[in-house]
Amino acid sequence: MAQVEEGSNNGEGPTPSKKMKMDADTPSAITEVLKKCDDYRLFQLIKFYWDRLEQAMEGGVEGLSLMLKDSDNFSGQEYQKITELAEKKNKADSSKLLLNLVMEKGPRARRVMWESFVKICDGLPELDKILKEIQELGSDSFDYLDKPQDISEASSQVKDVQQKHKETLRQQTEKMRVNSILLTEKVKIFQLVDHYAELSIISTPRDIQLVDHELLARSREHDVWREKHLRKEMEKIQPEQLFRSSSTETERIPGSSAAVSGVQGIGKTTMIQKIVYDWATGKIYPNIQFIFSFKFRDLNTMNCKLNLRNLVLAFYPYLCNVLGELWKNPEGLLFIFDGLDEFKDSLNFTNSQKNIEAKTMCTDPESQCEVADIVYSLIQHKLLPGCSVLVTSRPSTLQLLEKAGVSVWAEILGFVGKERKEYFNQIFEDQAVAAAVYKHVEENELLYTISYNPSYCWILGLSLGPFFTEGDGKQQQIPKNITQLYSSYFYNILKNHGKEIETPRDVFLAIGEMAFSGASGKKSVFTNEDLVKYSTQPSQFLSSFLKDFSERSDTSQSIVYTFPHLTIQDFAAALAQFLTPNPQNIGKLLSDAHSKEGGRFEMFLRFVAGLSSPQSAQPLEEFLGPFLQQTTSRVIDWVKEKVKGQLGNTKGKISKRNHMNALHYLSESQNKALAQSTVGSMETFKFCGLRLTPIDCVVLSHVIGLCNSIKHLNLENCFIQYEGIQRLGPVLHKCRELRLGRNKLEDAGVKLLSEALRNPDCKIQKLELKSNALTDACAEDLASALSTNQSLTILSLSNNKLGDAGVKLLSVALKNPECKIQTLVLKNNSLTNSCTEDLASTLSSNRSLTDLILGGNKLGDAGVKLLSGALRNPECKIQKLLLWDVGITDSCAEDLISALSVNRILTDLNLGSNSFTDRSVPAFSNLIQTCRSLKWIWLGRNRFSPSKKRHLKLLQNSRPGLSVEV
Repeated sequence: MAQVEEGSNNGEGPTPSKKMKMDADTPSAITEVLKKCDDYRLFQLIKFYWDRLEQAMEGGVEGLSLMLKDSDNFSGQEYQKITELAEKKNKADSSKLLLNLVMEKGPRARRVMWESFVKICDGLPELDKILKEIQELGSDSFDYLDKPQDISEASSQVKDVQQKHKETLRQQTEKMRVNSILLTEKVKIFQLVDHYAELSIISTPRDIQLVDHELLARSREHDVWREKHLRKEMEKIQPEQLFRSSSTETERIPGSSAAVSGVQGIGKTTMIQKIVYDWATGKIYPNIQFIFSFKFRDLNTMNCKLNLRNLVLAFYPYLCNVLGELWKNPEGLLFIFDGLDEFKDSLNFTNSQKNIEAKTMCTDPESQCEVADIVYSLIQHKLLPGCSVLVTSRPSTLQLLEKAGVSVWAEILGFVGKERKEYFNQIFEDQAVAAAVYKHVEENELLYTISYNPSYCWILGLSLGPFFTEGDGKQQQIPKNITQLYSSYFYNILKNHGKEIETPRDVFLAIGEMAFSGASGKKSVFTNEDLVKYSTQPSQFLSSFLKDFSERSDTSQSIVYTFPHLTIQDFAAALAQFLTPNPQNIGKLLSDAHSKEGGRFEMFLRFVAGLSSPQSAQPLEEFLGPFLQQTTSRVIDWVKEKVKGQLGNTKGKISKRNHMNALHYLSESQNKALAQSTVGSMETFKFCGLRLTPIDCVVLSHVIGLCNSIKHLNLENCFIQYEGIQRLGPVLHKCRELRLGRNKLEDAGVKLLSEALRNPDCKIQKLELKSNALTDACAEDLASALSTNQSLTILSLSNNKLGDAGVKLLSVALKNPECKIQTLVLKNNSLTNSCTEDLASTLSSNRSLTDLILGGNKLGDAGVKLLSGALRNPECKIQKLLLWDVGITDSCAEDLISALSVNRILTDLNLGSNSFTDRSVPAFSNLIQTCRSLKWIWLGRNRFSPSKKRHLKLLQNSRPGLSVEV
């Protein structure tokens, strides 16, 4: 750190004014100077003198911490931790911890610390020297604090400073640091350009209300989706296109804001790093003069009022001489704010009062205001109008920006297909291990499902790699579910770093308790204060296990910690429940967590259920000691209670989601006896209207596999798509009634479903496939399945686009004597008279088909006349014929009614919404009077006159049991 030398007047000693201040060297004088310092100046003073303060206060750290405790700025636990370190003759660490805690506590603690310095400085020469320097300069002469600390004076030429800025950013961003769990290499360092994985960014986020904490996996469905839609509805863009009105624009639009969303670990921060690196190396944004990149977690440490100038200088101190010039050209500035979800303050763009305050407080870069107001005003273009702003966020907080005037919205999608394999190849130097890991992931539906996310790929690599290393000999223990995967991740940490921890059980209990507390408060960023609170302290192990964010040590000494991924925090919290010596309240704790809205504890609960399984627990018990059997038993009881309590509770979406979550707990527990006692006799699973993820489908497949008497599975409108069918495929044949309507299965999904129909043990009797975007491309597979299937009697294909070609293929299968179809629903399938000849042939030969629904197709008179011929055939078994809105007129009425009169088994007839007129009334009257089997006829929305309608309606009086609707 730069130091201010005493007597800096060309070696001639202090000026008279300064001499006077030095002569007045009394505690009251320095106290007066400190009183005149605002919160931000005190904040700056600590940063400026940080290194010297660490050494200067070593001799008085116990007294300082006591003063901070007595003033209620330190807790008793924090005071004890500092004094323990000092008593162990580790005063350097104790003073460092004290400074960190003071910076975290905020303005009041900082002021008390400086006031305490004045009281104890007599016995601490170095501290006394620092106070004299501050007193000498006075409260009005702190310009030196803003001066560059690595060069004597910043150049007055913006161009020169810009080059220094670019070089600084290049050095900061050219490398990637990734935590490892290996003993020999705790942090892996890569060149950004070598390790950066290209991720797809689309110009419209798919679901702004997306819940982050369901692992959000899409995998193979994600692959199919991207290939199809990136070329159509959603535009794929590159990061350099974020500030253009479209990807085809070549010029950047000044004064615009962009928001990029993505689930945790998808690569938002890495994308920002690449943007900054590419700008610094001259590859993108040529019209941008300066980029200022901030992480919200760093802004959390700025807990005092300041202006935009000071905010920028806190991170880029060498810009102090040019900022005034930069403010004059805001069109050349880009502000980046990364991780809105980690910001401790709120940005509420819908609050009118907040809007008024921001307008008055933050329109000038020199005005003092809160950090949140500065960010708010930049995004709103109230501060430096014309500058560009980029914000990244997880989807759960992206909605905060909905009314912020953001001009460009984008979402990072993650890996697809071969991109996963390429990433594994980057993780492992041994390509044979990379190939083996990828093969295992690809073959395991659950693991493949989460691997679209780069951070999950990293966890998969670290967890699975050791199993495929030559000589490890643990092939039989390879993780197959989520809890086992994370158990393996923690096992490898303990295996490689266990010697660094004196009492691993106590350490992991403390970390887990901190993790659970964070989850309860929606907190993922922790400080030294948190570590002290949970009876642990910074160490080499913790810095490798937790992510230690202290990269900007030259400008911000406040260190913060976070788990490598939110799910790792959840696993640590779950693990702590099995390590605690007092598990009496575990049932209440789980129930309370389960009752929280928003699904924040969902992964925690799944991990707790999973850790009750010996397969997941035993590897960890090797290092942490045995889990309490009492805890395991209570967890199993809780899972059993939840599963049984949710069975059949399907009245609303919340109930259905709770039901599905309970099945997740059951699946993670890997407890077959528990499964058999809870779901073994289940006959119905009903999740209609609930959006199911691919992981949900994996779990449901597992559970159905354990059911002995499953009959009904209702997944209508669950958006399971191709991948859901892929996951469920192995067990669908066990169901008797299968409702899969409105799931966007498309042709590829029905081809998979056809495999279940061909299963010799298939029990499916009713299959509902309406509104699935099916075309004739799937008809051949479906027809093949119908030709051999011996169970299916009801098939609904309404609201698809099978077309004439598709129905012709199905007709071939329906003619097969082995086909058992009794009801066929083909309404709204883009059919014309071209397919009716094939249908007619089917009706003449099929011995089982009794109900035929063809409404909403344009069959026309010609088509219905062909069907009429088949209806005359004595072998025709049709009892229900629905032909509403098929485009028929009076010209076919006589043929149709004549044919139906011959048919003596017809019970239901729908000819509504056609173009019949009074001319056809005699024919219909005859049908009603002569067809003795007819129970219901609907003729509404035709062109009958009121008198003819009354006539037809009255005819039902002569036929008991007949209903005529006109």
